[in-house]
Amino acid sequence: MILLANEVVVFLFLEAVLLVLLTVALVNTLTILKSWDFFATTTTQFALEKRAYLVVLVILGTLIFKILLLPFFSHTIDGLATIIPGAMCGAGVIESNGFGPALMVLKIVVLYLSGIWLFANREDLGAEDHPYFRAKLKFFLLIFVAVVLETVLDWLFFVNISTLTPVQCCSGIYGAVGEGNPLPLGLNINTLLMLFFLLYSLVVVLGLKRYNLLHLLASSAFLYFGYFAVVYFFGTYVYQLPTHKCPFCMLQKEYYYVGYLIWGSLLAGTFFGVAGFVLRLLLGHDVSFTQKWAVIFHTLFFLTCSLFVGIFFLRNGVLLQ
Repeated sequence: MILLANEVVVFLFLEAVLLVLLTVALVNTLTILKSWDFFATTTTQFALEKRAYLVVLVILGTLIFKILLLPFFSHTIDGLATIIPGAMCGAGVIESNGFGPALMVLKIVVLYLSGIWLFANREDLGAEDHPYFRAKLKFFLLIFVAVVLETVLDWLFFVNISTLTPVQCCSGIYGAVGEGNPLPLGLNINTLLMLFFLLYSLVVVLGLKRYNLLHLLASSAFLYFGYFAVVYFFGTYVYQLPTHKCPFCMLQKEYYYVGYLIWGSLLAGTFFGVAGFVLRLLLGHDVSFTQKWAVIFHTLFFLTCSLFVGIFFLRNGVLLQ
């Protein structure tokens, strides 16, 4: 039974502990928001400030741990591939039931929301009168709802993984042995790559110009099409095999865990692109460093992907067909 696997037990236990901590923080957050007045000098406000310090500390530590759990989740599902028939890597595990893909998307959403809260908290603590205190606690309420949904999906996903029913391997899932065009909007590889390079140029220009809303939209589009570009083109140069199309195998030690650099830089670049706009709405002013780091991480992702293609071409004199 999947729930008895060591990694799954540890992962679900940690997720449960974090949810309990966030629930305690939620109860106290609602009390604090009801009566908070930073400029009051009453004993009630003094007590609330002491409680608020502990609540913020709990939220801070818990969200940081949530972010660190994402690579462990990837490691866990990759390890399960050895006991699920048909699965060659985490791809088969994620696609083993209908909860897996939705869970992956929700984990990225929680990752982004947590990161935004951490930066909002940093801005609030850096000001003398904590002007963003209410805003960051209200934003925490949204994070709590997302974490509850994520925890429910965690359990539904792992409970519904069967060790008896065969699943597809990554080649079957990502179209190497299937029919039809797996690329979005009916694109072919050449058009996808053109769009990839154009979107990269766009996110860099918009990041340098600090157009927050347009940068958010461009970064989101770059994340979407960048995913397909890696799976169906750049990833084949990581594997040096034109038929090997998978976003998970590159996370394994056989490929020197380079997938963590590729996907981590793409997610980080998109996060900073999204965070700039959201923090502008949340705090009421621009947080300039977000655009700079968005450009840095997007460029790291772009160069890493391009490097594998360049090295293969220099060694072999041809591109993969």
